[in-house]
Amino acid sequence: MTHQQQVRPHPTRTAMRAADMTVSYDNREVLHQAALTLRPAQVTALVGPNGSGKSTLLRAMARLERVHVGARVSLTAADGAETDALELPPRAFAQRVALMPQSRPVPSGLDVRSVVELGRHPYRGRFGGRDVQAAQAVRRALELTGTADLAGRPADQLSGGQLQRVWLASCLAQGTDVLLLDEPTTYLDVRYQVELLDLIRELADEHLIAVGVVLHDLDQAADVADRIALLHDGRLRATGTPDEVLTSEQLSEVYGIRIETFTDPLTGRLRTRAVGRHHLRRERAHSTQ
Repeated sequence: MTHQQQVRPHPTRTAMRAADMTVSYDNREVLHQAALTLRPAQVTALVGPNGSGKSTLLRAMARLERVHVGARVSLTAADGAETDALELPPRAFAQRVALMPQSRPVPSGLDVRSVVELGRHPYRGRFGGRDVQAAQAVRRALELTGTADLAGRPADQLSGGQLQRVWLASCLAQGTDVLLLDEPTTYLDVRYQVELLDLIRELADEHLIAVGVVLHDLDQAADVADRIALLHDGRLRATGTPDEVLTSEQLSEVYGIRIETFTDPLTGRLRTRAVGRHHLRRERAHSTQ
């Protein structure tokens, strides 16, 4: 599915490009020369089986994994100016790229507003100088994530789903043009999964943010993403639109199980169906009737 977008001029929109991204753990390569481009006003979903390298690639782009010599990550502004993201000072990098990792510790002794304010750390001076835009940025992040009514609540009294949205608000308060989300729908019930995916689309469509998101649910990826990156065994298997990448042949081979794809006749959206032993038994039983 291709999302029709009306891209408006925006002086700070940024593209992020990674190339030759190789990462090793204990002398074993777990990511092999992967390349990925995140474009302004687009959502790119990283999908693949457990251990395929999705989170490793996202974390490497966020400079949380040590990459091999030769890896490149660049940030390209709207005026074409290109910056080597691997050479930026940490504070300058955090003003341009935000990461929401898979899990974060439950903050103790802080209310929700204080947790969201943590996202403004890159804008404070070395000695805690005043951040004049903090209040507006925090208020906007709380409103976007539907957590404004929780602002005064102790963060350690929230449910897992509520806390997940608060951490997302902290990332949004960071005010970056690139947003990396590692399995953001974890712990969320169906309602908040849908609302979060809607928010991701809004961030791309309305705020022109370049979003990279790791998702396990293939249907969610097809719904929210402009482009899909399919990883397998630490290698980038395919990139393209959902229709180009999420094919039955590719998915069945990568996941090691028969996966059928079809178009929902009511919505026109791509859908997937993994066929397990139970379904196969029912199919055989039906065919003999």
